[in-house]
Amino acid sequence: MFLALLKGFSTSGGLIVAIGAQNAFVIRQGLLRRHLLLTALLCSGIDAFLILSGVLGFGHVVSVCPSLIELSKYFAIVFLGFYGAFSLKSAFKPRPLDDVESKVLLSTKRTILMLLALSLLNPHVYLDTVILLGNIASQQPVHEQLYFAVGAISASFIWFFAITYGSYFLAPLLRKQSVWRVIDSLIAFIMWGIAISLSF
Repeated sequence: MFLALLKGFSTSGGLIVAIGAQNAFVIRQGLLRRHLLLTALLCSGIDAFLILSGVLGFGHVVSVCPSLIELSKYFAIVFLGFYGAFSLKSAFKPRPLDDVESKVLLSTKRTILMLLALSLLNPHVYLDTVILLGNIASQQPVHEQLYFAVGAISASFIWFFAITYGSYFLAPLLRKQSVWRVIDSLIAFIMWGIAISLSF
């Protein structure tokens, strides 16, 4: 049981720590101190759903229907392209953190939609979270597969809460316009880099 938990935790943790579009947005939310609990819970909840789907067999469905991944790839390329452009535009018109907090157009509904798009339009999330974790879980004894899933889900919750609230505590150090110019520029290039890699 413990080994299954540890294997699920370490495998999921290794896959999730890469700074992709979703993680970049989560970090930005933490720095802006916007919808922290919602952000952490929604990202963790989406991951938990996908992990359970993979463990319960949906990974096999996706693997035999590659058109699902292909379709999400094209949506992701377009979405990341626009989001990168939006971030770069913000970089050329940076504001101090206090001003951003009062003017940024990220309502609760907008935040939810952004997180859903960044999470579910990324084809890598299906390859890694659903297919890969699902396949690894299927190789465990049947009575240990649930423990593997619990370990994987635990890693996801710890990661998203850590980067959300870790960024929150860094926010007081990041009140200069020049810092936000760098942050928004980095996010733009991360988004475009991921979009370009998906296109190939």
